[in-house]
Amino acid sequence: MVTHSGSPGAVRAAGRLNQPRPAVVEARVDGTPVRVNRQPVALLREEWRVVDRWWTEEPIARRYFEVVLQSGENAVVFRDEQRSCWFTQRGA
Repeated sequence: MVTHSGSPGAVRAAGRLNQPRPAVVEARVDGTPVRVNRQPVALLREEWRVVDRWWTEEPIARRYFEVVLQSGENAVVFRDEQRSCWFTQRGA
């Protein structure tokens, strides 16, 4: 448990480190991001795919991108191909 300064005795559960958060991503036709949360992408560093748990009722199929935003900030974003939506895991 982690106490925060909102009010005396207020407590919240500690979240998972690097928890994916919904992101607003504009992408090219080929799927590569050009904007992440309204910030232009200056450089695409790396791209990879993760396909796992295909044998379960909740398979994982994601396309990840490590990008540098125009502000100089590094970000990792991924498109959840099962749900057709974007997430960020750090930065952005």
